[in-house]
Amino acid sequence: MKQKVLVRGLVAAGIIAALAAGGIKAYEPFASSAHAATAAAPAAAGAPPATQTLPDFAALAERYGPAVVNISVTHNVKTGFTAPQFPGLSKDDPFFEFFRQFRGQVPQKEMPVRGLGSGFIISSDGTILTNAHVVADAREVTVKLTDQREFKAKVIGSDPQSDVAVLKIDAKNLPTVTLGDSDAVRVGEWVMAIGSPYGFENTVTSGIVSATSRSLPDGTYVPFIQTDAAVNPGNSGGPLFNMKGEVIGINSQIYSRSGGYQGLSFAIPINVASNVEHQLVKYGKVSRGRIGVTIQEVNQSLANSFGLKEPTGALVASVEKDGPAAKAGVEPGDVILKVNGKEISRSNDLPPYVANLKTGSTAQLEVWRKGKTRDLTVTVGEMKATKTAAVKPDNPHGQLGLAVRPLNPDEQKEAGVHGGLLVEDASGPAAKAGVEAGDIILALNGTPLKSVGELRGLVERSGKQTIALLVQREDTKIFVPVDLG
Repeated sequence: MKQKVLVRGLVAAGIIAALAAGGIKAYEPFASSAHAATAAAPAAAGAPPATQTLPDFAALAERYGPAVVNISVTHNVKTGFTAPQFPGLSKDDPFFEFFRQFRGQVPQKEMPVRGLGSGFIISSDGTILTNAHVVADAREVTVKLTDQREFKAKVIGSDPQSDVAVLKIDAKNLPTVTLGDSDAVRVGEWVMAIGSPYGFENTVTSGIVSATSRSLPDGTYVPFIQTDAAVNPGNSGGPLFNMKGEVIGINSQIYSRSGGYQGLSFAIPINVASNVEHQLVKYGKVSRGRIGVTIQEVNQSLANSFGLKEPTGALVASVEKDGPAAKAGVEPGDVILKVNGKEISRSNDLPPYVANLKTGSTAQLEVWRKGKTRDLTVTVGEMKATKTAAVKPDNPHGQLGLAVRPLNPDEQKEAGVHGGLLVEDASGPAAKAGVEAGDIILALNGTPLKSVGELRGLVERSGKQTIALLVQREDTKIFVPVDLG
């Protein structure tokens, strides 16, 4: 049997727009008049239940679709020696083994690789929410709206632990979504997804909420919303709407054997995402509470052993030495039943709740110990962050992304040129435009080049978003437009 895996489409994984179905009155704007009239009339005794129609997904998609964006990213991946670089070189050839042994000395080159994802606009001046894995290590992020406009985006901050990232584009009067309350989500509610699966922009899918507060192996502090709305690579970062047109989650992951949709999709609750967004924008990092315990689930056998009437709470397996819980008197074998009056039904309820507590605040724990409850007061500590705001780095080779040097007289004679700059490495905008190592840059916007300083100065003084480089490759010369972004 194939092993089940959790799939994250790095650049693509999950635009779900969740539609919540509930009382007809609450959703009259999106229900047909016949449906509303039927629901308003009381059912006669012994009469069959009234037939219900499906939600009006078309109205939701039309109204909120323009606020869902397509995100394309560019990553730089280093490439090293591989046999195909030497056509016709057999593995039996003695030179093959020579090159294989010394491949570490072959210079690696950074090649731009593209990826896709989704996102949604939460403010009319261009603030966008998406998944952290969509923009992870991206050198360039481009946002495309439904009206075909494109903007270069800045990564304001990224939080890998919650898989939430905040982007900003320079635009005004943009369409926006309305954020809902993910704590009010109920199993069985209708949901709708809008995203870019496999690059098909603004694709709409629908389903229902299958479960709430799902704990996944790589999402310890996120109580995921599970749905059966179709989500595929490219959907990541998109919104999950309820029937009021409110965003209740960010589509993030799928559970699959094949890598494609198989009916199990997971979204980050919008309440979690909003908290992360607020902290990234205000502080540049995300602070999470911790109490310093290792916990496990309480099953029926353990409940019987500890004298609990039912399997509930979080069993403390170990307590960190000198940690907040240890100082509060928590011991291994305690079962945490409540925190600040909130019932901990299952062990996976505890981590996200504690993570949302303010560092330095006090929390009241109700624990079960030796057949009776005890109340303990713990001072919340701060979880050590693995990574905070991930701002797009500057290009190490300057705005163009070129490492160049002047040609010596012999090289100029061999190439048949006067002046010019030899490209030793290309990345960023230049590599994206097609410039490669070994090319010779002869001119910028028609001005001949003889020194690195001339190139740098012309770029800085150009004041243009796009420049034209005259490039010679072997015996061919061509003007290459480079978008500086």
